[in-house]
Amino acid sequence: MPRISKVLIANRGEIAVRIIRAARDAGKASVAVYADQDRDALHARLADEAYALNGTTSADTYLVIDKIISVARRSGADAVHPGYGFLAENADFARAVIDAGLTWIGPSPESIERLGDKVSARHVAEKVGAPLAPGTIEPVQDVSEVFDFVDQVGLPVAIKAAFGGGGRGLKVVRSRDQVEELFESATREAIAAFGRGECFVEKYLDKPRHVETQCLADEHGNVVIVSTRDCSLQRRHQKLVEEAPAPYLTASQEERLYESSKAILREVGYVGAGTCEFLVGADGTVSFLEVNTRLQVEHCVSEEVTGIDLVREQFRIAEGGVLDYSDPVARGHSFEFRINGEDPGRNFFPAPGPVHAFHAPSGPGVRVDSGVVSGDVVSGSFDSMLAKLIVTGATRAEALERSRRALAEFEVTGLPTVLPFHRAVVSDPAFATPDETPFSIYTQWIETDFVNEIPAWSGSPEELPAPAARESVVVEVQGKRIEVTMPSIVAGGAAGAAGRRPAGPSAPPKRRSSGVRGGLASSGSVTSPMQATVVKLAVAEGDTVVKGDLLVVLEAMKMEQPVAAPRDGVVTGLNAPVGQTISSGHVLLELA
Repeated sequence: MPRISKVLIANRGEIAVRIIRAARDAGKASVAVYADQDRDALHARLADEAYALNGTTSADTYLVIDKIISVARRSGADAVHPGYGFLAENADFARAVIDAGLTWIGPSPESIERLGDKVSARHVAEKVGAPLAPGTIEPVQDVSEVFDFVDQVGLPVAIKAAFGGGGRGLKVVRSRDQVEELFESATREAIAAFGRGECFVEKYLDKPRHVETQCLADEHGNVVIVSTRDCSLQRRHQKLVEEAPAPYLTASQEERLYESSKAILREVGYVGAGTCEFLVGADGTVSFLEVNTRLQVEHCVSEEVTGIDLVREQFRIAEGGVLDYSDPVARGHSFEFRINGEDPGRNFFPAPGPVHAFHAPSGPGVRVDSGVVSGDVVSGSFDSMLAKLIVTGATRAEALERSRRALAEFEVTGLPTVLPFHRAVVSDPAFATPDETPFSIYTQWIETDFVNEIPAWSGSPEELPAPAARESVVVEVQGKRIEVTMPSIVAGGAAGAAGRRPAGPSAPPKRRSSGVRGGLASSGSVTSPMQATVVKLAVAEGDTVVKGDLLVVLEAMKMEQPVAAPRDGVVTGLNAPVGQTISSGHVLLELA
């Protein structure tokens, strides 16, 4: 296969930066793409070239196949790396890249279809004898099929987006009266994040660990398990802390994970990097969960304990390279802490906003992969992750010691982040156990067992600045017609402005009004706790509600947030149009 010389990264943020750096290390040129609010983002600045996707949402930028293929053609890229999320597990996108004569850095479209679809992946796992929890054979057609499944296997059950990932489109039903609402919510989240809404249902194991295998496979039939990982520290079924290798597994459990992973990938002729995910029950039972047919957010910890650069291996495999080594033996222990723009003192509410200061730690065993720098603005339109802190030591205990130091040094100001949670959990006896003492962490430990005494963020949140008005002008360079877009103030001929990147919005961002941070104001107003988009309205003017009733569902940073009635009352002054983006503190309705 031809050598890759210029790779287009069909993604944004931290993972785009990671791939750009790997490309530079490997002597390959890089091409970035960006939505309007990412025009000055780190990934757009670091790439050798960057092209606009002309839009502000995932649906009209990073999820539009034709736009990305067009950029690849115009830029002269000869390969496409999808990163993770967005179109990374979209077989139609992989097929479009290949049909355009480009190298697809990932598994074949056929492998994605068989494994990226969780229902089909269950068929593959069943065929090769991998352990499985009870579940629907095909995606459910409507909510009645979910009720039927509940009647057959009992509660709790998990409703899961067939094409989802990263915990989005995953809802756990613990009572029958939740079925309809959570089925609708899972479908909406999946469509918003991945463009597909099909869901299936499976029996949910209580108090399981989430354990996975990082895999590499080449076109010559070689499959390597790079390492195991534990990803049990989650909130809303989305990972917050990961570690490699997965601790406290028996030799037989590890053997089961390795054998099942290799059998699944060989069955579909898999080529590239991928992850097989499993649940390990409290009784030690191993159950196959899904395959992520892409690079994972947490790939870094596997790199740190093996010395293998997984992105460069993706490049090498896509060029026809041979995996000429066996399963590596992990050296040491590594943790990854996702630094998300969320407020752990308010149930991890997403919190977009400006990054006034971003000061990353350093020192022995510390690595930081970031998609932002000081002065950036974190949009509410995309994922909440700002950066990843990866800390490695000779043992799990040493890695925890270094983690405490690194987390204490890490400073982000301007918006709330999950740093206070990370600082708490690395000293929590349930997680920070001696090397030979198993932890008591499981996938819903944060929601059920963690004593959250973290205060709500005490900063003064700011509204996201409105994008500066822009205009297009036509210029000629050496006789060539070029259309240039620029801020209106520059296009209008402001003295001295030409040629400079705008520093930011023309007016300073407005402060939120004091006293309203979401919930019920003293006047009886129910307010939005964050800048978000209204995706569902559950009440009408004049409805009588009781405390705890669902009022509105908001979506920010690709996560849904239900807003419940804080007390009994009658709905008046309804101001929550579905599809509209609202600011933090916006009055959704009044409770008379």
